[in-house]
Amino acid sequence: MPEEKKNTWDSSHLWSEELDALKAILNKTPLVETTKWGAPTYTYNGKNILGLGGFKHFFTIWFYKGVFLKDEDKVLINANEENTKSLRQWRFTSKDEIDEKKVLQYVHEAIEVEKAGLEIKPEKKETVIPELLQQELDADPAVLEAFMKLTPFKQREYCEFIETAKQEKTKLARLEKIKPMILQGIGLHDKYR
Repeated sequence: MPEEKKNTWDSSHLWSEELDALKAILNKTPLVETTKWGAPTYTYNGKNILGLGGFKHFFTIWFYKGVFLKDEDKVLINANEENTKSLRQWRFTSKDEIDEKKVLQYVHEAIEVEKAGLEIKPEKKETVIPELLQQELDADPAVLEAFMKLTPFKQREYCEFIETAKQEKTKLARLEKIKPMILQGIGLHDKYR
């Protein structure tokens, strides 16, 4: 029988003791521990404040609204510059790097950020309709009407589905596949939701 993982949130199995040390510090705060996305997530009034995780080369605290923290000690990084707007990570490579006073300072500041209601609003994405789909919409009023009733998210899914095909024949095949779905008012990936 395989040995069970002690902590599912420590994907590397290397940082159990270190993550437990962080959890002990976080237990001194008004945050409530939950599990979201397979990791310990700490909330305040039901809002996500921070999470913990162990990875191959480091363990981390990530602050969901870290972009608003002063970060006077310059410890926070944006792990994905292209996609991450608000989340910031504080990475550690040993238990000795954990400074309880600084961790508590950052946590309390993160709680104040939440109380102040600071947030980055998602950017509105403009839907660019591929030429082939636009021709179909222009030619068939029923498809146009059904397409316009879809949410912008579902419209973008269909547009990307057509646009990402490399060959014209694939684009045409995809268009034929999605027409009945559009007419039924369902999204491309609704069966997976």
